[in-house]
Amino acid sequence: MKRPELHIIDDDPDIRDGLAWLFDSRGYQPTTWDGGEPFLAAARALGGDWGASVVLMDLRMAPMSGLVTFEQLKALGCPWPVLFLTGHGDVSMAVAAVKNGAWDFLEKPFQDNELVDRVAQALAAASAVQDVDVQARRLRQALSSLSPREREVLDQLIRGHYNKNIAENLGITARTVEFHRANIFEKMGVSSAIELAHKLGRLQSLG
Repeated sequence: MKRPELHIIDDDPDIRDGLAWLFDSRGYQPTTWDGGEPFLAAARALGGDWGASVVLMDLRMAPMSGLVTFEQLKALGCPWPVLFLTGHGDVSMAVAAVKNGAWDFLEKPFQDNELVDRVAQALAAASAVQDVDVQARRLRQALSSLSPREREVLDQLIRGHYNKNIAENLGITARTVEFHRANIFEKMGVSSAIELAHKLGRLQSLG
């Protein structure tokens, strides 16, 4: 299975190549960019299909700075954790970026192991977010596949009503309720009304 991607953005080719070599030697599959513009163009081309990735970016770049690149990436709705590499004079700027949603920053010169560890932590977080997103998308697709009658039965089920009550409330037979209930459980990938309620509760909490 392919590792989640790591995007390295730095306008200094020596630093860029050195970082790529470091992460390649640790089993990652880094992609390098010489500036914010080409990286953002590639991000836009994904059309929102983000997957799990981490961005390792120099704070000071020209012509587009790391901060501007970060702001534009956020505007795209990209969930990737961004870790800034910063010089001593830019620490306050990096702290402000973290308060604004960046994952972390590391001051140069940095320890290789510390940098790899920080990226590994960010990747774990990105993968967890991706897993939740995939589950939510599957649940929404399953919900949209329900017929209007199945939606009515579902609404009654998660209120804790029994088949007999649902049949009376909807003016259908208990046997028909059982049929719809079986279809709902199959489509939603659950085996009980309680499991169904839990899944829908999680979906609602995700917004």
